[in-house]
Amino acid sequence: MLSLASTTGRAWIERACAHLDEILLDHAHCEKKAASTAVSLLFKYAERRELPVTLSQLAREELGHFEQVLAELGARGVAFRHQVPSPYAGQLMKAIRAREPERLVDTLLCSALIEARSCERMRLLAEALDVPALASLYRGLLAAEARQLALHEAAVLASAPPIARLHA
Repeated sequence: MLSLASTTGRAWIERACAHLDEILLDHAHCEKKAASTAVSLLFKYAERRELPVTLSQLAREELGHFEQVLAELGARGVAFRHQVPSPYAGQLMKAIRAREPERLVDTLLCSALIEARSCERMRLLAEALDVPALASLYRGLLAAEARQLALHEAAVLASAPPIARLHA
């Protein structure tokens, strides 16, 4: 997982636990946005042979997570509705350079940072929640999010040629 330069403080955990329905609603929107971003990149970079299958798989996985969170909202009697997003992702994405190929690289790096922060916060929620169903949901989603790129990276490393390189 990409290293984060800061850790989430106790105040966020307390706020999240006190407003679980809002956190779940936001989480559903985040999963929907992640799927949308994958599909958008799929269209924008269709000619890049290495991306279409991976982005398609990612979009389906994120939509599956969206459906899981929607189900939890439904079980809690919370309707899925519009929610004003936090400025976090929008502010982060302002660092993306306009020219290619830097634009694609920056977009992927910003997306990786968002996923890394999500993983950190899902772990915190899984540890802090006293609602077994929600703790289980976040443990499962954390495992899926962390596994997603880690499995691909392990396969790439396993197929690397036996040469003297830092990443071989």
